[in-house]
Amino acid sequence: MSAMPDRIRQAAQRAQADLADETTPLLRNAWYVAALAPEVSRQPLARRLVDIPVVLYRREDGRAVALEDRCAHRSFPLSRGQVVGDNLVCGYHGACYGADGRCTRVPSQAQVPPGAVVRSFPLIETGALLWIWPGDPALADPALLPAQPWMSDAGWASSTERLHLRASHVRLHENLLDLTHLSFLHANSFGTPDYASAPFETVLDEAAGRFSLHRTVSPTRLPPLWAVPTGLGGVDAARVVSSSFLSPALHVVAVKFYACALPEDAQPARAIRTAHLVTPESATRTHYFIQHARNFALDDAEITRFMHQQLLQAFQEDVDGLEAIETLLAGYPARQPEISFHADKASLAMRRWLKRQAEAEALSRAG
Repeated sequence: MSAMPDRIRQAAQRAQADLADETTPLLRNAWYVAALAPEVSRQPLARRLVDIPVVLYRREDGRAVALEDRCAHRSFPLSRGQVVGDNLVCGYHGACYGADGRCTRVPSQAQVPPGAVVRSFPLIETGALLWIWPGDPALADPALLPAQPWMSDAGWASSTERLHLRASHVRLHENLLDLTHLSFLHANSFGTPDYASAPFETVLDEAAGRFSLHRTVSPTRLPPLWAVPTGLGGVDAARVVSSSFLSPALHVVAVKFYACALPEDAQPARAIRTAHLVTPESATRTHYFIQHARNFALDDAEITRFMHQQLLQAFQEDVDGLEAIETLLAGYPARQPEISFHADKASLAMRRWLKRQAEAEALSRAG
């Protein structure tokens, strides 16, 4: 068995040192999805977000609240307490916390001790999603929210889902920026043999932190997942795809389809968009939220059900694949060198950008 030449190994390791991976500090100064809106109710919900224990609940008027999931007294999880009015009551000694995180009552004494406060987090609810800013609250500008207009537009029929990934969020973002794996990992769902070899264009915007791939596969035969809802089964079709990293929390894949036999502008719109919403739980665990939408057959509940079921199968294939990588690498005593392909250009740029941002933020926190 031939080994990797030392010079190639060393070059790969030098390049890899500039790339984000599971050892990179988690970036906190960003808007991340904390939960799907229906998940949060009057019952406290515990969720670890960017390695911070958080509890979510709703006030009596329906507004959502996010607090650190730790009583200031003895660190009992507040998520094991109960919501009373607009307040969260600790299930250990009854300390009562307002929506701002301040303790307002201790049943065993008349006065609340100084410093009895837990962290509250900026939270924005828009459409089907609750977004949290886990970093410096002074930097939590709503204008930085990466949510796209179509995600809450009545002109798009949507469905949502949450998966749990036992792997790094960096691996998931990289997976979404190199879709040549569709021909193989997704051969039984939405991949086709011609997808991996189709020409593509890479667009890098380092200043904005946006990285994209654009690909057209034409002519092609669509797999059932796309052929059934679009009505393009059994005919030569064009599949036009863009895959874009828009923020540390959001990756959007946009696809449109049309029959090759007619001009595109002479056919009904058949556009599909998927928001892949990536929230680190920890360095090697990820909350994977998905919002899938289409701009046709808006009132067809059967198409919504079919596409949701089929896409869930496909995205579970990603989860299984990334978890297999994480499990394998966990068994190695040292970091293994990576050999990259041309199709990795966008994901390598994204990983370099993410590492620079995360390390700069970590240095700022330490200072």
